[in-house]
Amino acid sequence: MELPTVWFVLIAVLWIGYFFLEGFDFGVGVLTKLLARDRTEKRVLINTIGPVWDGNEVWLLTAAGATFAAFPDWYATLFSGFYLPLLVILLCLIVRGVAFEYRAKRPEERWQHNWEQAIFWTSLVPAFLWGVAFANIVRGVEIDASKEYVGSLLDLLNPFALLGGAVTLTLFTFHGAVFTALKTVGDIRVRAGKLALALGLVTAALSAGFLLWTQSTRGDGTSMVVAAVALAALAGAVGAIRAGREGWSFALSGVTIAAAFAMLFLTLFPNVMPSSLDPDWSLTVSNSASSPYTLKIMTWCSAIATPLVLLYQGWTYWVFRKRIGTQHIADATH
Repeated sequence: MELPTVWFVLIAVLWIGYFFLEGFDFGVGVLTKLLARDRTEKRVLINTIGPVWDGNEVWLLTAAGATFAAFPDWYATLFSGFYLPLLVILLCLIVRGVAFEYRAKRPEERWQHNWEQAIFWTSLVPAFLWGVAFANIVRGVEIDASKEYVGSLLDLLNPFALLGGAVTLTLFTFHGAVFTALKTVGDIRVRAGKLALALGLVTAALSAGFLLWTQSTRGDGTSMVVAAVALAALAGAVGAIRAGREGWSFALSGVTIAAAFAMLFLTLFPNVMPSSLDPDWSLTVSNSASSPYTLKIMTWCSAIATPLVLLYQGWTYWVFRKRIGTQHIADATH
């Protein structure tokens, strides 16, 4: 396998890892309004992801950095053409981090309420926009012969992309509800399981429509198998949460996310950004890659650093593995 292809696969793995991990904490952020009944329960939800949310975002930084280094033309076209939605996502992630850190710094109810609203909206908006962005990448956008995006913002808000956004929003929220059921005790755990069951049914309907649409326009035999795995895993996750098996449900919802995004990358390859104006103007793995020497250095660096990062992040999840509930919140006012 040539190095550009290797790095396309590695970047796909980084994005899948990001959506698997950040997906559930986006979902928990959305659930602070949908599930929590009072401020104490909101604290429980926030505390389930408190030790890990910032580590999850490292996967985004690594994916973006790897794209910049391995495929500079892909990075330039993507971040210039999708400038506004990606800027909105970036601002949301900044405000979201500040909200997690500042929410409990003052005891006033108004202060905490405002930051809780920020957590909800800055979780919901990126969860939707990531789906819009990736659906557009797979569908193809207006790229000219100079490898520049020449479309408008409205061109990105097409039915296929909006359906993709709805899928990621519901899928991440379902993933977050399952995670909440896995990480909590008491009444909030029961309600999270019931909400996850309802969300799972909606997610299944939307995901089936989106994956079938993608398969019919750009898929092949391999992508069809992976799409079937995604839908089967989602059905299994819904069945497991109904049976009260939160651990199995979380694992299967993670498989759903991994398989769904793997299917998108399979339908994309060997392109990295197809042109809807002329297929010959598409950015591909070969015509947008860095030099072989650059890719070789990157491969050695990643081979050394990646296992260390995975070990550290795995250790973090192990340390904070226990369930929590409202009884663990000593003072709901501060």
